[in-house]
Amino acid sequence: MAAPSAGSDMFDEIVMAEDRSGGYQEGYAEGSHAGAAEGRRCGALHGAKIGSEIGSYLGFALTWQHLLPKCTDEKNSKKMRALDSLIGMIQKFPYEDPTYEKLQDDLEKIRGKFKQFMPGQSELSRCNQGLI
Repeated sequence: MAAPSAGSDMFDEIVMAEDRSGGYQEGYAEGSHAGAAEGRRCGALHGAKIGSEIGSYLGFALTWQHLLPKCTDEKNSKKMRALDSLIGMIQKFPYEDPTYEKLQDDLEKIRGKFKQFMPGQSELSRCNQGLI
C-alpha cells in the first residue's frame, strides 16, 4: 500500500483500496448476474403457478359448459352465460406478456368469476345426474 498523501485521510486509503483494485466492479457484476438468475427462477416458478391456476379454471369451465346444456331452465342459462364470460376472460388473459400492467387485476377478476360457481357446485352436480 502506498503512503498516504499529505491531504488525504489514512482511513480513506484503506476504505478506497477495494475500489482501486476492481473488487467493487467484480462484486457488483457477480451480484447482478446472481440476482438476474434468481429473478428468472422466481419468475418462472410464479408464472407456472399462475398458469396452473388459470388452467384449472379453464378446465372447470369447459367441463361445466359441456355438461350444462342438458339442463335448460333459466337458472342454468345464467350459469352458462357466466361460464362463457369466465372462458372469455381466460382466453384474453395475457400469458405471454409479463409486463402487462393489469395482470394482477385481471387475475383477480378471473378468480372472482370462478368463485361465483363454487357455492352452486352441488347444484351443477345434481343437474349432471339428472336430478334437477
